[in-house]
Amino acid sequence: MANRQSGKPTQGRFRHGIKAPLVFSAVLAVVAGVATSIFATGGGSKELRVDLGLTAAGIAFIVSLVICAMLMMAETPNAEHLSQGSGVNRSSATPDPKPSVKRPPGETDDEPRFGERLPTQDS
Repeated sequence: MANRQSGKPTQGRFRHGIKAPLVFSAVLAVVAGVATSIFATGGGSKELRVDLGLTAAGIAFIVSLVICAMLMMAETPNAEHLSQGSGVNRSSATPDPKPSVKRPPGETDDEPRFGERLPTQDS
């Protein structure tokens, strides 16, 4: 673990502050609220539409904050152990070897086993 005051990466991850997304969302909300209030008024002689401005500001704040959070999660790298050979990305060029099946005494080759076909079914 890295020192909290140094701001250095902790296990390959940078610490994300919450201040930058909040400031960005607040500025975007103010711009959206003022613009909506002015443009929704419909002229200089009419009353300013503060209700629509506050609604637009709230929507812009929430949406931009959610988008910032999703982008911060998408940037977070996976843990190192997840990229080790777990068998998830198998190649069809090198298939797994077929397991050798030990048959109990008395079982013949004519009987199908789970996942196999009878020799007479191949034609």
